[in-house]
Amino acid sequence: MAQITRQEFRDFIRIIFICICWYIVSSSNGVLGKMILSQFPFPMTVTMVQLASIAVWSTPVLKFLQVREYETSSWSYHKKMLIPLALGKFISSVFAHISIWKVPVSYAHTVKASMPIFTVLISRVALGETHSYSLYLSLVPIVFGVAVATVTEISFDLLGLGSALLATAGFSVMNIFSKQALKETGMHHLRLLHKLGQMAAVMFFPIWLLVDGPRIPSEINTEVLVLLLVDGALHWLQNIMAFTLLKLVVPLTYAVANVTKRISVITVSLLLLKNPVNGTNVGGMLLAILGVFCYNTAKFKENQAKETLPTAMPKVQSKPLWQNHFTLDKKVQLTTPLSYISSQDLKRNQ
Repeated sequence: MAQITRQEFRDFIRIIFICICWYIVSSSNGVLGKMILSQFPFPMTVTMVQLASIAVWSTPVLKFLQVREYETSSWSYHKKMLIPLALGKFISSVFAHISIWKVPVSYAHTVKASMPIFTVLISRVALGETHSYSLYLSLVPIVFGVAVATVTEISFDLLGLGSALLATAGFSVMNIFSKQALKETGMHHLRLLHKLGQMAAVMFFPIWLLVDGPRIPSEINTEVLVLLLVDGALHWLQNIMAFTLLKLVVPLTYAVANVTKRISVITVSLLLLKNPVNGTNVGGMLLAILGVFCYNTAKFKENQAKETLPTAMPKVQSKPLWQNHFTLDKKVQLTTPLSYISSQDLKRNQ
């Protein structure tokens, strides 16, 4: 067996530490969001605080980490790509908070496990991408798992289910086109997170001011305000840790870590919030999560196959033009017209 170097051991410990922190922050964020919305039913306000937290907290951190500035893109590109992404970010976030408000956190995260289904469908319709049969088959346990969890959910709410599905579809669109934006602009992923947070907060502020603004002063108190600020900071930390982990590990490792994170969020919410569940309901949740793991594995193998396949015919070095070709100086002999006329003909004409 190859010996592990000290640097490799340090990297391993750092990845484990980031994963544990990511699980703790994500679980705390899910439970805290449910607690806030139970006593303060304003999902738009919760969304506004989270978007503002991304915009505010990211600025000094990006300067401290010396994250490179992104290449300045034209207004037409902002209008075509970044503004729709920011719009989708705050709409998806609002629906996500409505789902947590209406249904248990465990069920909302089970529905979010259906994201691969939306990703495959949207990429097929919008980008024309096709996938392997194993990847399509991996979607089957996700569908059955979410269906079983939905049928057996004791605290089922139709608005909560619809909001969770819309939020999942929106985040799927964001994931697909965020990757495209990163490739086209050369922007750092943390810079893109900051940019979308800023734009979404600015776009969402007038809507929040009209809908929730007039009612907030009479409903909010010091305790709720502190919880909102903590929730916003946890949401920002969750995004930072997710992007950092994605940079440190290969996609398959990140996918496994993401599945484990979802399990931890569901488990912690069941233990702390004490949501009523039964065995069949838990089985549906586990089946959906298992399907997500199978999907990530199939996706990783599919990407590996694409990278190993040749993308072009092998180049054959052609011989120089001057090799194996007739040249004028060797194959063609130039003569004067007089050489075709004999001397006798000349004398006869004199």
